[in-house]
Amino acid sequence: MSTTSPAAGQSPIAEAGPASLCAREPQVPADRLVAEMVPPPRFDSVRFDTYIPDPGQPSQTEAVRVLSTFAGGLGGAHASGSGKRRWFSRAKQPAPSGPRGVYLDGGYGVGKTHLLASLWHATPAEPALKAFGTFVELTNLVGALGFQQTVRTLSGHRLLCIDEFELDDPGDTVLVSSLLGKLVEAGVALAATSNTLPGKLGEGRFAAADFLREIQGLSAHFKALRIDGDDYRHRGLPEAPKPYSDEQVTKAAYATEGASLDDFPHLLGHLARVHPSRYGALTDGLTAVCLTDVTPVPDQSTALRLVVLADRLYDREVPVLASGVPFDRLFSEEMLNGGYRKKYFRAISRLTALARDAKGLVRD
Repeated sequence: MSTTSPAAGQSPIAEAGPASLCAREPQVPADRLVAEMVPPPRFDSVRFDTYIPDPGQPSQTEAVRVLSTFAGGLGGAHASGSGKRRWFSRAKQPAPSGPRGVYLDGGYGVGKTHLLASLWHATPAEPALKAFGTFVELTNLVGALGFQQTVRTLSGHRLLCIDEFELDDPGDTVLVSSLLGKLVEAGVALAATSNTLPGKLGEGRFAAADFLREIQGLSAHFKALRIDGDDYRHRGLPEAPKPYSDEQVTKAAYATEGASLDDFPHLLGHLARVHPSRYGALTDGLTAVCLTDVTPVPDQSTALRLVVLADRLYDREVPVLASGVPFDRLFSEEMLNGGYRKKYFRAISRLTALARDAKGLVRD
């Protein structure tokens, strides 16, 4: 592909030209991983009263009611000031009555992350005493800090929210289950979301029963909330725009201040050299990601890295403009029918939303 400047007479170009993700190799200290465990920018301003339930789905209204009540009950989870009082003390005081966690079970785009972020915002505690992250970010935190230090770091928190809880890797599931057990003992309230495959109800879906079974002894601490509905990202919206030409993508990258421009196959190779915990930092400062020559991903390892990048771009609301194959053809049928299919459907949904956001970058 060509990354030269557009010819004279065309749209104005960004003065320094587009950045390249492939030229970035960010180093992220562990303390930044902890400090960034807050709702992503896309969900900075969401609240329970900004969630618009579908009138045809009463479970959505009920979820708002239950979560609002749950948040209101977290005000005394720790003693004021120290942030260290524990529900289960060394004197073996009785455990608190009622669930200490909520689990939101539902399909793609029904607003689970909106509700989870609203719970975080509504919980009466300083931001430093609340943590919000994806399952992958939580496992990355354990990898960076070590298990015991992660327990110590999060034990003083009032609430831990885990978005996109995953059961793909038995080792990670046991790790996180063990971590949650320690945090429950420390009096930390828990909340988690996961996904149901579109059109796959009852077949290979990650549902409440699976979640409660896999977290083993913690199941008694969770109240499961089923949230029904259609993917709001596609509700009443036009289909995702078709891919553009390499020339259109390159021209848009040069005309958009803060955009990046990369050849997709080269970017996939670069992702293999950057730890997924750094993918957020990889996108720092970008206003758009422009990709040429998008092709189906060649293998599962590459596909899983792309899923993490898609999540970070979606969290940060970074539009994605691309040429090549449409995003719903990124993953093979074998991948979409395999054990990681939940992740791939999520990535397709999110990249499609970001492709819509990028439509205005192309000038005729």
